[in-house]
Amino acid sequence: MKARVFVTLKNGVLDPQGKAIGHALNNLGFVSVGDVRQGKIIDIELEEKDQAKAKADLKDMCEKLLANTIIEKYEIELKA
Repeated sequence: MKARVFVTLKNGVLDPQGKAIGHALNNLGFVSVGDVRQGKIIDIELEEKDQAKAKADLKDMCEKLLANTIIEKYEIELKA
């Protein structure tokens, strides 16, 4: 089973990298670009066959390591 975890900053948390990307895109002539938020994608391959167990394990992984849940949120996508 394959999983993809999307980790992004929570709304209201300042995103200096997103701001820098937005400014750089504007300076390159992409003037229609407004607010930019950046994040990370983590692809994980699991040997687990039970989708509910896999999702529970992934949630635990996010809570313990993959995301700083004080300032970040995460979304899990599973593919069989």
